[in-house]
Amino acid sequence: MSKYQDLSTYSQPNSIGKITLLLIVINVGLFAIQVLSGVNITDPTTLDALRWGADYAPLTFLEEPYRLFSSMFFHFGILHLMMNMWALYIFGDVAEKTLGKFYFLGLYILAGLMGSLLSGYLDIRNSYEMLQNFDQKLFPHVSAGASGAVMGLGGALTLLSLFPPTPNPRFILDKRSLLTVLAINLAFGFLASGINNAAHIGGMLMGAVMALAWYVTQRAKMGKAANIIIVILGIAATYAVYLYCQHLVGPLSPLWQQAIVQMREQLNF
Repeated sequence: MSKYQDLSTYSQPNSIGKITLLLIVINVGLFAIQVLSGVNITDPTTLDALRWGADYAPLTFLEEPYRLFSSMFFHFGILHLMMNMWALYIFGDVAEKTLGKFYFLGLYILAGLMGSLLSGYLDIRNSYEMLQNFDQKLFPHVSAGASGAVMGLGGALTLLSLFPPTPNPRFILDKRSLLTVLAINLAFGFLASGINNAAHIGGMLMGAVMALAWYVTQRAKMGKAANIIIVILGIAATYAVYLYCQHLVGPLSPLWQQAIVQMREQLNF
């Protein structure tokens, strides 16, 4: 984690960005409420995760699509929370002051949603494969966490570091450190078990695309209206991916409905 310290050079000392701070407070506050309600602080159960909005593809795509969003605010224990909040503090503060509050928030949410959608898409493909060759490992898993959104910020800053700075930049981004941190996180996701790397990749790609669009508007000296249009287009693209996933889910509905019934019976959910 020490690599995070060298991601950028501040043009002047500043306090943490307000939206970044708000997101951290929301995540930590919700975690505290969950723990006070009885959720295990280090190892929440699957039932706890589902009750607090975690993502489970059959439930998400057949009944409760809000889980694509709510899953961004549940964490599997205090270590999971601390790692994501530390990364959010480092990436978020730089990204917010670089992109501006509105664009930063839009990028963060859309990256988190795209991470959830890519994770869901892989669950869909795995379920199709399971129909041909049953393998318990292919069954959808419960997932949650802010890492998809945070990786979106990392992807955005990494992409911006590859180009010449915009006029009057507030930060000089360290390309080597950003690429190293991103590579380590992706490699760790592939090598370690229990990590939803699809959410990381989906968030990272969305963040990079949004950052590229922002960079173009800055170099072309377009107004804030251009950023609003980009966020709207990002929302439309995210919704289009959701509709595509819903289309793929159709033939899986009987299998996934049965999975939901069994899950509710086993967990009394």
